[in-house]
Order: sequence, then C-alpha cells, then structure tokens
Amino acid sequence: MAICPRRMAFLFLMELYFSIIIPVFNRPIEVDELLQSLVDQDFDKDFEVVIVEDGSTETAAKVIEKYSERLTIAYFQKENTGPGDSRNYGMKHAKGDYFIILDSDCLLPPHYLSEVNAELYKDFVHCFGGPDTAHKSFTVTQKAINYAMTSTLTTGGIRGNKTAIDKFQPRSFNMGLSKEAFEKTHGFGNIHPGEDPDLTFRVWRLGYGSRLLENAYVFHKRRIDWNKFYRQVSKFGMVRPILNKWHPSTAKLTYWFPTFFVMGLLFSVAITIKGFYEPLALYLLYFSLIFVHSSLKNGSLIVGFLSIYATLIQFVGYGWGFAKSTILVNFSGKQPEELFPKLFFKNP
Repeated sequence: MAICPRRMAFLFLMELYFSIIIPVFNRPIEVDELLQSLVDQDFDKDFEVVIVEDGSTETAAKVIEKYSERLTIAYFQKENTGPGDSRNYGMKHAKGDYFIILDSDCLLPPHYLSEVNAELYKDFVHCFGGPDTAHKSFTVTQKAINYAMTSTLTTGGIRGNKTAIDKFQPRSFNMGLSKEAFEKTHGFGNIHPGEDPDLTFRVWRLGYGSRLLENAYVFHKRRIDWNKFYRQVSKFGMVRPILNKWHPSTAKLTYWFPTFFVMGLLFSVAITIKGFYEPLALYLLYFSLIFVHSSLKNGSLIVGFLSIYATLIQFVGYGWGFAKSTILVNFSGKQPEELFPKLFFKNP
C-alpha cells in the first residue's frame, strides 16, 4: 500500500531534528572545511553531525576535537566496509529523525540547512536530493569536471530534474532520507558506485517519493585528476546495467546516449575520408556550445576549453563501461558480483 506522509508530517516537522551523516576515508583536511561550513550555517536550530571513519589510517580525530564545542558531533571509527555501509552505520547510531547525507569533499553555503528545513516544512518528502556546483575557489580542472557532471548539455539531466518532482534520483554527496524510510529500506546496499540510485528505487517501491531541492546545493570539490575521473565515470557506466537488471522499470533509453554519442563521433570522423563532413560539423557545433556555455558560466575560457575535454572523458568512459556491462550482465550467465567484484564491498 502506498504511503501518504503529509497527513502525519505536520507534527513530525514541528520537532524535526537533523543528523548530518558524513562517511570519511583519510580526509581530515576536507572534514575541517566541511565542519567549518556547518559552523557558518544561518540555521537557528540544533542539529547533530555524525562522522564515520571508514577504516581510515589518517583520521580526523584532531580536527573533530577542534569543533567539539561549536558543533554536536558523534564520532565513530570502524573497519573499511565502503561508503554505503558507513552511511548506514552512521544512521543507525544517529539521534535525528531526518538524515542529511554528505560526502566529505563538499562545502555548504550558509543557507543550506535553512533551505532544507523550509522546503521540508512546505512540502514534506521522505527522500530528497540537492544539486552540486563549483565554488569560485576551485581549480580549473575541478570546475571543468563539475560542469561535465552537472550541465544539461552533457548528462546532468539524466537522473531527473525539478519538473520530475517524484522521480528525482538523489546522489549521496547531497541527499536526505527520513529515519522512517531508512528503517523500511535498511539503507544503502553494498554496491559502489550506484548505491544511491539503488536506494532511491527501493524508496520508490515502498511508495515514498523523492524530489530535488533546487536551492539546497553544495559545493562539490571532487578531488580527482583526469585519470581518476575516467575510472569514476567508467564505473558509473558499468553500474547502470546492473541497476537496470535489479530494477527493470527504471531502465531508460537515455542511458545509452553516451555510448551512441561516442560511436557517432567515431563514425563521423571516419566518413570524412569519403568527403562527408556534415556529421562531424554537428559534433563541432556541439563542442562549441559546450565551450561557450561553460566559459560564460564559469567566467573562464580555460574552464570552457577543459569542459570539452571533461565531456569527452565522461562520454567515452561512461559509454564504454555501459556497453561492456550491458553485454556481460545480460549474456554472460554470471551474477554482477562475479563479473565486477571491485564494484561490491563485502557485507560486514
């Protein structure tokens, strides 16, 4: 039976208490920056910060001590079992009735918690996601990668948008989940990446909705280089066919777009030998749009140029990973855990 939360939401929201869940793996500097952004919130209510060290050898213990008198912090250290299980661990030990899940490489604008609170009070939902953007202090590489990951000219709109109120797929770098929904779904699975859409699909299956809180954005630093970015987007592509197999009703033709894009680009280059330049001209027009849009958005021609490179890496990595995984998952006769063991953490 579908669950209708709004009838009970009023009393619940009057005492809404947030627990900020942050899994950490060897990132004390990032934790310092994130905690400072939480100190700087204009939110006038108390909230809890739950930090879970996921087998870190370089812990954030001294950083947390620095903030112990300015924030309510619960700090846990455990063996390495992956970010999904670490988030579950934090939510199991949290005191709040609504969890806000963040990655350690995020910074919050001062209005973040006030915006989340106001949106949930106005139109309560058991699961939400917020966008990410680039801070002015980010490097040109970080800004270019952020553009490729978030722009509607690339693949930024595939997981849903503000018009898809009940079908937005939150990502765990900026995600909200009620305690009730966590207890009903049992939280994140052991796949990574892909644990966040998998959880969202199970949230939907139970009758809960999800939506985008457009102004509850974070500054996502993404401390990766080009090689790491390629590996990351390749994994994103590899995970999607697995999710399609687990949740067939969520499969979309749009997930094939990066694969078709790359195949079309290669074909367009090949046929120039025969004197057919029109298809390649369309691709050049597209990359020109990327350059202009990113340059204007970021106020930098260098970022605009690097955004073309980031978009190519994104499409090639995701497209190849998606095509390879689709074939193996559907025709090899093996389970995903056998095919791609590095995409799964062992259950603790």
